[in-house]
Order: sequence, then structure tokens, then C-alpha cells
Amino acid sequence: MKNTWRFGERELQYIREVLDSGFGSGTSGSMNTRFEAALAGKEGAKYAVTFNSGTSTLHAALDAVGVGYGDEVITSPLTVISNLDVILAQNAVPVFADIDPETFNIDPNDVAQKITPRTKAIMPISLYGLSCDLDPLMDLGHRHGIKVVNDAAEAYQARYMGRLIGGIADITSYSTENSKHITTGDGGIVVTNDEVLAERMRKFGSLGYAALKASDGRIRSNKDIFQDPTYKRHDAYGHNYRMPEVAAAMGLAQTERMDQFIELRTDIAAMYAEVASTCDYLVPQRVPDGYVSTFWTFVCRYERDDLSWQEFRHKYVELGGDGIYAAWALLYHETLFASGQWKRRCPPLYDSLAYPSSGLCPRAEAVQPKLMQFVNNYGSVAEAGPKVEALAKTIAYFA
Repeated sequence: MKNTWRFGERELQYIREVLDSGFGSGTSGSMNTRFEAALAGKEGAKYAVTFNSGTSTLHAALDAVGVGYGDEVITSPLTVISNLDVILAQNAVPVFADIDPETFNIDPNDVAQKITPRTKAIMPISLYGLSCDLDPLMDLGHRHGIKVVNDAAEAYQARYMGRLIGGIADITSYSTENSKHITTGDGGIVVTNDEVLAERMRKFGSLGYAALKASDGRIRSNKDIFQDPTYKRHDAYGHNYRMPEVAAAMGLAQTERMDQFIELRTDIAAMYAEVASTCDYLVPQRVPDGYVSTFWTFVCRYERDDLSWQEFRHKYVELGGDGIYAAWALLYHETLFASGQWKRRCPPLYDSLAYPSSGLCPRAEAVQPKLMQFVNNYGSVAEAGPKVEALAKTIAYFA
């Protein structure tokens, strides 16, 4: 088996349980229920609902908080395209708030400036394993009657002012895609303390079956009722976004080992940070007092004018490093958005909207081209050692 450090006998054991039980769908509830309970407990929330991606989690979350036609959703432009896609999927209007140039997360002060009577939700991103600044965002939400959906795809077990972030926002979304702290290959899971929101999200992700409850994903708990010709099966709108039972089996096993994975990433990030501190042009993401990052990746601003980002990366790879990853283009710079293709989603609403190509979020525009993301998803500190050493050699080469 490849990646033996990440996948082991426990994953195989739970997958065998699924196969031995008859290989039911996600509506059978067995492994999904167990995974949900384990993850909710780890993240400090009452309810968890599994999905087939970290995009469908966000889609369900926006629908659950009532985002619909013409509503505005405030989000950061420094994130994956999923955050834009789910806003458009609800025929809502994206509003971009600038970032803090040191944490790279959304700036609550700019969010406050962007709120209008049409604002329905705030969707911050807890980027690279670091929580967004939640208290002022939640205060804005409470004062204006706006829900906060924290996209924590990269921030399992992150802490904010001593608290696990999973219990703070109205809804917190995680991804279980292959690069994340825990993985099911593809997938996602949301947590919340709100029973109504949990039930809405579960129904949205499973075709609106009437039998679904906040903590129960089974649709046939009583087959005599379900198979009655007069029974009405669907009482809500929904998609088929369910997580397969085999994936949930992996998720359960991975959750039981989450602490190990996070400790390893944190240790490797500390190795990178020690090397980066030997120069003044690799500026790591700032972790404010009271925050605990779980370092999905180790990320720096590259602040050197006499040597290009690309030249530094090429030398790093030449000296034995894994490729340095660039940050995503800002959402409003992506071709989908800049070309106006997105307006085809809902021409009556979108055709009259215009966004400037520059100056909309100046701090994000300045930071995004400088970000360097270093791989820390290794099986041991020993495996990461040569990659960290390659960074030291690169810094020395360009001294």
C-alpha cells in the first residue's frame, strides 16, 4: 500500500465493515453517522453532516442560512473558486472584502464597510490552517442579522482565543479532499450547534427526504412507512451530495488519527519557519496571540524585488525541494469572472453588475502574487528534512 503513513489497517478494517454489511449507500447511515459523531466531537460542535465535497458543504450552508436570489454574500477574494461558485449557484451576488496582509485572512473592518441591507451571509476563509478573526465577524453577524459560514477546509482543530473554531461560527465547513489534514479522497463535512441548520443542510445534501433529521441521515428508518404508496418522501429541495459509505469509513479512521496528522504538519512547519527566519524576505503567515494554526501548509510572503518569485522557486526545486505552490488568482481575476462568463448563470440579475479589475481589494492584490506555499504533507520529519534543507540551501545560494 502506498502512503502507509497515512492509510493503515484501521481504514481497511472500516472499509471491510462497509463491504461485509452489504455495501449500502450513504442513506443507510452507518459509517456516515459514526464519522459525523467522531468529527463533531473533535471540532467542538453538536452536529455534523457529511457531503461528497467541500464545495457541496458550502452550497448547503448558504442555502441553509437562506441565501437566495439577489442576496449578497461577503467573502474573501483570496480563496479557491468554490467559494464563488456556490454564491453563483444560489443566484446571489458576491461581495469581496479585503484581507489582513499579515494573516492573509479576511479583514473584519472591511467586511463591516461592505455590509448592505441585502447582505445575507458572511463567508470568511480560515486560510492555510489559521482561523479567521471570528469574534468581530460574529459580532457583525449578530448586530445585522447575518449568518457567518466559516470555510475551514484547511483548518481542522484550529483554535481561536482558546476555543476550537468548529463551535464558533453559525456553520463551519471542512474539506476531506486528498491534500487536507484528514482525507476521504474527495469529500467534505460541516459542523454546527444549530439543530435547524443541521437538518436543513442534511436535507439539501440528500434530495430533501422528509425523514432526515439533524443527526440522522437514514431515509428508511421505518420501511413500512417509507414503502406505503401514500407516503410523501420529499418535503424540501435538495441535491444528491451524499458521501459514500466507503469514504465515510476512511473519514472515521482518519479522524481517529487526526491529532497525529496535525502534530506532524505543525512540526514540519516549525522546521520551515526556523529556516525562513534566517532571511528577511520570507515572511511567514502571522499567527496572532490566542490563535493556534494547524498548518495545512507553511506559507510565506516573498518580499524580494531583485530576484523573481519564479527564479527562487526554480533554484529551490534544483536543490532538492518540492515545487513551491502559488496562491490562487484572486476570485475576481479568474477568467470565469474577469471575462463575464459568470453572468450567464443569471443574466437578469448579473448583467448590470460591474467589478473593477484592480483596486477592489488592494491588499489582497498586493499579497497574492507574493505567496509561497511549502509542502508539509509528509509522513515524517525525516522525510521532510531534505526539503527543508533545500530551502536553507536556496537562501544561502542567493545570499
